[in-house]
Amino acid sequence: MPGSLPDRAAEKPAADTALPSWDLGDLYESPESPAIEADLAAAEKAAKAFESAHAGRLATLSGEVLAAAIAAYEQIEERLGRLVSYAQLHFATCATDAERGRFYQTITERVTAISSHLLFFTLELNRLDEAALAAKYAAPALARWRPWLDDLRVFRPHQLSDELEKLLHEKEVTGHAAWSRLFDETIAGLRVPLDGEELTVNAALEKLSDRDRAVRKAAAGAIGAVFSQHIRLFSFITNTLAKDKEIIDTWRRYPEPWSARNRANMVEDEVVAALEETVTAAYPRLAHRYYALKAKWLGLETLQHWDRNAPLPEDHDREIPWPEATRRVLDAYGAFSPELAAVARPFFERPWIDATLRPGKAGGAFAHPTVPSVHPYLLLNYHGRTRDVMTLAHELGHGVHQVLAGGQGYLLANTPLTLAETASVFGEMLTFRALLAAETDPARKRVMLAAKVEDMLNTVVRQIAFYRFEKKLHFARRKSELLPDQIGELWLEVQRESLGPAFEFSEDYSVFWAYIPHFIHTPFYVYAYAFGDCLVNALYGVFEDGHPGFAAKYLDLLRAGGSKRHRALLAPFGLDAADPAFWRRGTEVIAGFIDQLEAMG
Repeated sequence: MPGSLPDRAAEKPAADTALPSWDLGDLYESPESPAIEADLAAAEKAAKAFESAHAGRLATLSGEVLAAAIAAYEQIEERLGRLVSYAQLHFATCATDAERGRFYQTITERVTAISSHLLFFTLELNRLDEAALAAKYAAPALARWRPWLDDLRVFRPHQLSDELEKLLHEKEVTGHAAWSRLFDETIAGLRVPLDGEELTVNAALEKLSDRDRAVRKAAAGAIGAVFSQHIRLFSFITNTLAKDKEIIDTWRRYPEPWSARNRANMVEDEVVAALEETVTAAYPRLAHRYYALKAKWLGLETLQHWDRNAPLPEDHDREIPWPEATRRVLDAYGAFSPELAAVARPFFERPWIDATLRPGKAGGAFAHPTVPSVHPYLLLNYHGRTRDVMTLAHELGHGVHQVLAGGQGYLLANTPLTLAETASVFGEMLTFRALLAAETDPARKRVMLAAKVEDMLNTVVRQIAFYRFEKKLHFARRKSELLPDQIGELWLEVQRESLGPAFEFSEDYSVFWAYIPHFIHTPFYVYAYAFGDCLVNALYGVFEDGHPGFAAKYLDLLRAGGSKRHRALLAPFGLDAADPAFWRRGTEVIAGFIDQLEAMG
């Protein structure tokens, strides 16, 4: 689910409790809806008929007939996507509900079984000879699908036999998906004892942003203690999934543990390497410098890990009611482009957002695209803070992107993860700049600027550190299973490197890697946050420079969905992600904000 934000979750009611809850009725009325069983039956019948009509015959089809086959395949996949989307969103509303978990698993298993009849299609397409496929492109109808076929054939060198592919596909529900579900349900079920309360993990993590340092320290200790009690389980899940990935990567002949993710993101290994190298080299100029400033502002010689997200002494962040948050975000979007705001407005006029706080609800925030024939849904945990307004702007950017890209259809609407963060981070930047411009109090401006820097460090520096942690972990796992203490040391190593000498780390922090869901669900996903943030920083710089027709070109970028890769999408703005200077430009935006903070004293 694109947009799952790091380090942004809690369960404390906001000032205005009239928060929206979504209505999933546009997908299905309820888990008992007859439409669910009808769609499963129709999809199964269509998938079997499709397999019977086309398996083993693709090489003989004309370009026109092949195009029609892809369109039919897309229709079946969209029906299956609708079913899975509903099950996922229904589960996210209360991940501790056993019945919701059972329903989610049942739908997943049935959809997996149905889609096994479709698996031949992509495998057989990848076996088509290049010259033969090129001849088929003469048919105008097939030319429309060329971007999808090009992206599909990136995986051609890593494709296994049909029998092995089908085995891996069907075993997914008892493999990676099962371990991911165990992780989710374990996290959702944990309770952290703190000050006489039993808090969820998300609520306890929110205490690390408390104004009272004693509260932050107590929360850090309590979280560390709970995760230490369960660290063998989290270590076993992590070890198992890392080994599972190594086995599959070896069979598929991927050169590095991150290679499969890069291909899925349609980004070259060298581009990701340039991003990692640029951000790592900038650690001293970014995180090290900022946290030295923060230690001074807090009156501390050194910072502990529970001080990283501490509010500044003069930060009296008033609670912002939901209607005001809505207005601020829509105004910021509208000032940039009335068309962008018009696409965003239905999210608030219709029950497409769930911001209500409730026990068992998935933590953090995400935007789920569902399927183009319906609409996206946004999940947030809204507490009325300025950071929550930024989260709303972020997820709304995803939602708008997904609506605009929906015109490409189910197969071409999906945007690679590296570009999926573009609209979300851009929406955040628009909202932040609007809020900053409207603020007249110099002290408040400093607080806002510092908060933005911290969010950017969490998005760029912290996520690249996470990426480097994953690299170290997966390489080490290739030698042997890792003990919890070994994983903890790798975690502390990247934290020291990235956060710098302003910090010292207590032993309890060595288990904090265990709550990061990205390591479990989508290995090596995390660099996409840094990619998106630095890309938007560079893109926003072009906007501020007065690039002609920027807003129209930007909307075209969003409408393209997955039909174009990053080089083609950035070319109209004169940007190239393969150029290391591109990433330096992105990190310099953060450095410039820190320069301003230093000048403020």
